[in-house]
Amino acid sequence: MPFAIALIVLVIELTPAHVIYTGPLLVSTPALAALTTGPRGVLAATALAVAVSITTATWNQAWGSQQVYTNFLALFLVAVASYLMSRAVRTRRETELNQVRRIAAAAQEVLLRPVPGRLGPLRAASMYLAAETGAQIGGDLYEAVQTRYGVRMIVGDVRGKGLPAVRAAAVVLGAFREAVHYETDLAEVVGHCGEALRRDAVLSGTTSGDGDALLEGFVTAVVVQVPDGHTIEVINRGHPAPLVLRDGRVQELAPDSPLPPLGLEDFLTGPSAPPERYAFAPGDRLLLHTDGVIEARDSAKEFFELPEAMAAMGDRPREEFLEGLRRRLLAHTRGRLADDVAVIVVDRVDRYNRLGGHLAS
Repeated sequence: MPFAIALIVLVIELTPAHVIYTGPLLVSTPALAALTTGPRGVLAATALAVAVSITTATWNQAWGSQQVYTNFLALFLVAVASYLMSRAVRTRRETELNQVRRIAAAAQEVLLRPVPGRLGPLRAASMYLAAETGAQIGGDLYEAVQTRYGVRMIVGDVRGKGLPAVRAAAVVLGAFREAVHYETDLAEVVGHCGEALRRDAVLSGTTSGDGDALLEGFVTAVVVQVPDGHTIEVINRGHPAPLVLRDGRVQELAPDSPLPPLGLEDFLTGPSAPPERYAFAPGDRLLLHTDGVIEARDSAKEFFELPEAMAAMGDRPREEFLEGLRRRLLAHTRGRLADDVAVIVVDRVDRYNRLGGHLAS
């Protein structure tokens, strides 16, 4: 707008319509720039206004008149005030933004803390990428906890975005972190997460308390337990299947019986299904992820090929594997993620001393 006004003034002054007094219009450009473009915009608008004033005063042979010098003085005063105001506003906004970022970082440490690097016979690492620019947390969730029943993990994705999604993720994670330590049955752990989500929906008024299905804010999730032995137990509630890398080949752990997401328990056709078991031997690598990975598209609308990427980087250490995955994903999408990304990668080591907590080899 400031630059459009300067152009209009220039057209008026260089045509027979120059009898119209345009001084106040030109003086207003730095003030308008302060509201819309920041300090650099104020300087640019002021420079343009000065150039237009000099051009029109020369064209109309108005040098020496009191009006010209009054306009220059007014333009100078407004420009200085606008620049100082714009700097003050920008400083305040940067201070507020830094405070919000510190709060977000603290919230992330509580809600989405990195998984421990050592979990019994497992070695783990995690990664979270928020799709929203400047955000650090979103609607994806993950956790890995060592319990007396084995290592228990969850990766989930909340339907929706913004603060309601963060709230739903916090509810599910809170229920999971509590239930994993005292529920023997993995299905009961999952049940606690679903019930906690439904209770919160009733309290927040997003659903009724008479058993109606929760159609907003449901959570897809995969819950995994790694007990003693060379197997894992998996309950998949509408979530992308985990991947296992074994001897250079990637296997998808797709469920035999699909189950609805957490929060949609009314759609369960029977009692809670028992966990499905899969082999997980020493040397295997397990990858839990959200759909932000496999649904990431390039400029040609092609999906990201996660199994191929996992197989290509399977021999890398966990941290290098996640960094390589991050680079490939951002290169595929040209740095524009359409959805949040949460990933846990887990390796089973050869032997583990349960008393000392050290690798035996």
